[in-house]
Amino acid sequence: QGQLVESGGDLVQPGGSLRLSCAASGINFSIYTMGWFRQAPGKQRELVATIASDGRTNSADSVKGRFTISRDNAEKTVYLQMNSLKPEDTAVYYCNAKIFTRAYWGQGTQVTVSS
Repeated sequence: QGQLVESGGDLVQPGGSLRLSCAASGINFSIYTMGWFRQAPGKQRELVATIASDGRTNSADSVKGRFTISRDNAEKTVYLQMNSLKPEDTAVYYCNAKIFTRAYWGQGTQVTVSS
């Protein structure tokens, strides 16, 4: 059974940076599309960024130019580098692994952007 474990969430000031990590186990990591989603209080979960098995990336307009998704297939880890953080980036960030109709979710990591 696949398992995803996120880490790296923290309290950071506006304009700061964080790097989130998601370590996968129990899945053939390299063939999965990996993604980061986030959910702020009172809001629906939304897509942040995805990276396909061939390395193609996609990201939400709200994070373009600030966030970068990457993956290390040897380490079975996906990363989200977040720069120029804004208070509206505050949310629980979830890692997702998807192939066809199979999907796994992590437990989430809290990112709080506040002065």
